[in-house]
Amino acid sequence: MSFAMIMQLIISGIALGFIYSMVSIEYTLIFNSTGLLNFSHDKLIMLGAYAFAGQFVLRMGCGYVVATIATVLSMFITGILIAKGIFNPLRNMASPIFAVIGTVIMGRIIKELCRIIWGATAFNIPGFMKGTFKFGSIVITRANTYIIIVAVLLVIALQLYFNHTKSGKAMHCVQQNKTAATLMGINVSQNINITIGISAVVCSIIGILVISLFSVSLTMTNMIGIKGFAAGVIGGFGYFPGCIVGGVLIGILENLSTLVIPSIYKDCVAFVLMIVFLLVQPKGILGHKK
Repeated sequence: MSFAMIMQLIISGIALGFIYSMVSIEYTLIFNSTGLLNFSHDKLIMLGAYAFAGQFVLRMGCGYVVATIATVLSMFITGILIAKGIFNPLRNMASPIFAVIGTVIMGRIIKELCRIIWGATAFNIPGFMKGTFKFGSIVITRANTYIIIVAVLLVIALQLYFNHTKSGKAMHCVQQNKTAATLMGINVSQNINITIGISAVVCSIIGILVISLFSVSLTMTNMIGIKGFAAGVIGGFGYFPGCIVGGVLIGILENLSTLVIPSIYKDCVAFVLMIVFLLVQPKGILGHKK
């Protein structure tokens, strides 16, 4: 195995790891604001992919930039509607299981709506993020390059928003103590609406990026969603840097594992790591920091 091949595996692993990291960040956004887990996020990612590719690009003939803006805006509105319909009404129920079941059912509804609107047959956008960059003997696909760049920019944008804007700081307050936030005059329900809207935007960006890796289909995000959860457990659930570390670690180890085991088994790496960390280091690599 040449050095160039190993480097290509590592770089593609980093790109895929950033996808897992962004999924984990979406988990974290909702968990920190509501104390609940969104088990339909993989379907929201799928919905973003279908909206971008199936509706705005292929049906309406929009350019990539216009289609991206339209997808992000429509998914933000969808996220707010989900917050109003599921998370806010159910977050104060006697048991969080009600909200969990609500998100599972919502995911099923989204999947069937996609089947009805765009059909069950998988499809692609011809030429979307195709091509390669060559650095000496190392060849990097355009898709992996764009994924890494967009993921880094997204993480920076989220950190700037949460640390340097009034609404972002309000979200930190809601995360720490909802009762105290309410007493300080923060509208917790509205804050949660915005947070879920942002998480839906993250899902739409992930959906657009993974189109270059998978066909747009009803099952395209099943494994991504589970591995995103594993990334949070491994890196430190509820903590942005932990999400990034966990996701990138899974992506790299998955790809490198193909050097010693058949590639068909590489999906097991994330789950083996998650079990090991749950047994040995439940707080993850970085732990949960307030």
